[in-house]
Amino acid sequence: MEKLFKLKQNGTNVRTEIIAGITTFLAMAYILAVNPNILSAAGMPSEAIFAATAISAAFATLIMAFYANYPVVLASGMGLNAYFAYTVVPQLAKQGVTDPWKVALTAILFEGAIFIILSFFKFRETLVNKVPTNLKLGISAGIGLFVAIVGLKGAGIVDTDAMTMMKDGSTPGIKDMVAFGDVGVSSSTLVKLGGVGSAPVVLALVGILIIAALWHFRVKGAILIGIVATWVLGIIAQLTGWYQGASLIPDFSHYTLFAPVKTMATTTVCQFDFGYVASNLLNFLVIVFAFLFVDLFDTVGTLIGVAQEGNLLDKNGELPRVGRALMADAVGTIGGACLGTSTVTSYVESTTGVAEGGKTGLTAMTSAILFLLALPLYPVFLAIPSFATTPALVFVGLLMLKNVTKMDFDSDIADTIGGFFAIIMMPFTYSIANGIMFGIITWVILKVITGKVRDVHPVMWVSFVLFILRIVTIIMGVSS
Repeated sequence: MEKLFKLKQNGTNVRTEIIAGITTFLAMAYILAVNPNILSAAGMPSEAIFAATAISAAFATLIMAFYANYPVVLASGMGLNAYFAYTVVPQLAKQGVTDPWKVALTAILFEGAIFIILSFFKFRETLVNKVPTNLKLGISAGIGLFVAIVGLKGAGIVDTDAMTMMKDGSTPGIKDMVAFGDVGVSSSTLVKLGGVGSAPVVLALVGILIIAALWHFRVKGAILIGIVATWVLGIIAQLTGWYQGASLIPDFSHYTLFAPVKTMATTTVCQFDFGYVASNLLNFLVIVFAFLFVDLFDTVGTLIGVAQEGNLLDKNGELPRVGRALMADAVGTIGGACLGTSTVTSYVESTTGVAEGGKTGLTAMTSAILFLLALPLYPVFLAIPSFATTPALVFVGLLMLKNVTKMDFDSDIADTIGGFFAIIMMPFTYSIANGIMFGIITWVILKVITGKVRDVHPVMWVSFVLFILRIVTIIMGVSS
């Protein structure tokens, strides 16, 4: 262990590292329940997603442990999985694509390959440095709101399908909506409150409060505990007859130790659709770019946060071996796509293990082993309903939304509007890609208008042109 991870040099020991690894796993094990819940909405089998999530997390984290020697754990990223299931797949389905999730997995494969190339040429760090801070923060905050509304919708706390319509079938304007009682609106609002007396809504709200209370008292694994507590309360509600949904009790009647792995091997492993790429190149590139852009800032932001928490930065404020850490993330993304899960990325929950004293790859290795040991428990994780994962989604949304407090709304109007559009367009158009698109387009246009065109780096011009082409294809009906 000493030779592998240089424990003494980093001022730590085996016991501390193992405890830190267990802590990190508990803090992020919720992804084993949440990811199958989200990606199954894309038409993928839950068992296969569970196996792909656990194995890809272990695979990528072991690379981080041995190649980069950092206490950073990776898994399918929150926000990115929601973009996969609720934006990319539905859009492709509207185009008549069969098994659209295969196209999404292909996009993630390309994203990972691009990241490997960028990592080799150290261009990934340059990209991050040249995108305005307000846009980075706005994108993260917007994803937080998007993840939260996905969670709220999953439990029925909000109803996003209640599109307001006039009696003549048209969508009302603001004036009509204000006076809807006089003009005859057939539904109440664009987004409305769900059934507050229903079991899923009540239980999800209770779960959010449980996580909040546990977080206040710094309880390890607060999010995971909140999910389990909500699930247990759901089982009680079902036994008393209040909750009428599918059984929440794990089904071990046909239990087979490696059933999820077998399902994954036959249904999602290397299921790519290269035919779509050849015939819809521009639309495919936009999908890849959205995955690429979000993962880019998510990964680097996480690495910086973990490094600051663990005092891992050097005297120049830089993270040693950052290239290796980024490479682990890129290879993990490709591995995840090949197995059948959304983008694998570094998790900010790694800071919980670092706070316990974790400083080396031994922490990451411990978490990776625990992900593999969780595989036989698949009936438990797959029995957890969407209303029980809602508290996790909402709370993760809160943690991401906090980035808005770091934004500067008073200096440059391009930074202000660009960041603001990135925030509001994600939840209000139900698309992470739209938030990025409108944030970048408005930022570039306002830089030109205000005479600050020199502030626009070539990478921003490339992004601007790509998204303008995207809008043109939408207007022409080529894509959606």
